Amino acid sequence: MTINEIQNEIIEEFLVYDDWMDKYEYIIDYAKSLPVIDVNKKTPQNLINGCQSKVWLDAELKEGKLSFTADSDAIITKGVVALLVRVFNMQSAKDILTADLFFIEKIGLSQNLSPTRANGLLSMIKRIKSYALAFDSLEK
Repeated sequence: MTINEIQNEIIEEFLVYDDWMDKYEYIIDYAKSLPVIDVNKKTPQNLINGCQSKVWLDAELKEGKLSFTADSDAIITKGVVALLVRVFNMQSAKDILTADLFFIEKIGLSQNLSPTRANGLLSMIKRIKSYALAFDSLEK
């Protein structure tokens, strides 16, 4: 699946809910699907700066695609990073670098996060893109 196809799937899933409390519940439930980072990868290098809660994110290159694992000590944040991992997992570095993340606005996520969580979301996206940039430069 392409990044845009995955984003459209997420948008469809969120259309079911009218109330943001229900959407938060979905995000919390979705956190359980996150490919959890190995405990040995919960290092300061994998800790994302700019998040109020602790978020660890790691990436590996597998057959030309980036494979992400993550974890957080806050359940909503863990759900948010799980959505990002869903969008970007097993995508090429080039596709990640050129991706337009339209699902965040379409589902209303950016408007319904606290300012500190919104900053954390931006920090997560920046880290994912920095991994993609690093792996992209290795492939050249």
